[in-house]
This record gives sequence, C-alpha cells and structure tokens, in this order.
Amino acid sequence: MLGLVLGAASGGFLVVDEPRKSDVIMVLAGETDRRPARALELFDQGYASKIVLDVPAQTKIYRWTQPELAQKYVDSLSQAPAITICKITGLSTKAEAKDAARCLNAMGGRNVIVVTSDFHTRRALSVFTREIPAYKFSVAAAYNPSEFGVQWWRHRQWAKVNFDEWLRLLWWETIDRWR
Repeated sequence: MLGLVLGAASGGFLVVDEPRKSDVIMVLAGETDRRPARALELFDQGYASKIVLDVPAQTKIYRWTQPELAQKYVDSLSQAPAITICKITGLSTKAEAKDAARCLNAMGGRNVIVVTSDFHTRRALSVFTREIPAYKFSVAAAYNPSEFGVQWWRHRQWAKVNFDEWLRLLWWETIDRWR
C-alpha cells in the first residue's frame, strides 16, 4: 500500500514551482515554446529585470543555428532589451549549469530564477545550487500537458517522462553530484 501511495506521489515530487523575486531569470535550453513564455510571464509580473535564454550553440535547424533563430525570436519581443542569449555547449543539466555560470557572471546580481519544464524543476534546482554555489536559486515550472502531468499514470507519455526523470534524479543524487 505504501508503494502505491509513493508511486502516485512521485510525479508531484518532481515538480517545484516556487519562483522568488530575483535579479535574473534564466531559461534552460529546450521546450522553446513553453519555457521562454513562462520567463516572459515572470518578467512581466516583476520577478526580475533581466532574462537569460540558454541556447545550444552548435544545433542547426535547416540552415540556421539555434542562436540565430533565438535572436530573431528575441528581436520580435517588446522585452528584447532585457533579454540576453547565452550560448551553451553542454548536453546535460550539469554541463549547462557550468556554461550558464559564465553568462550569469556577466549579468551581475546573485539571485536567479531557473525556468525549466515542470518535471525537471527539482533536479535542475539541485544541480544549479550545487554547481554554482555563489548564486541563490529558485525555480519556476513551465507546464506542458502534452508532455507531463503529476498524475503520470493517466497517459503513457507522462509515465515515460516520470520514469526517465526519476532515473536522472536518482543518478544525479547518488553518482553525478559527487564527481
């Protein structure tokens, strides 16, 4: 019975959505429709005065690099003067944190809201707090109901994401954070 209760609560445990007023909003790479939108929402609500968009430096979509496409997106926004693109090369959350530290150091301030997918928030908060200890982090969840929901057993995709994220969280907590 305890196993069923813990299993049912496992999706909710992954999600942390507790943004605090900060100096900078950092949008982690990925889910380019949801994460930036959540950051803009927080920006417009006065949570921070700057946004940093992490963008994979090497990825190409047709003939454009992802940073080129990101810049076109940013230029189309009224908030463009407050947004900086941070080119990253890391493919893991840990590697992204190391790349992001370089951009955060250039921004000034010490309080950062990390915006990422809802299921990724707990691990991202743990990774960034560990890898960049000079900053104070909070986290905001970008929800995408087609990808994940806390009642993960209701949809096959949600179950897969829940399982995969739990594997990554366990790997981070038991192995990767100690290297």
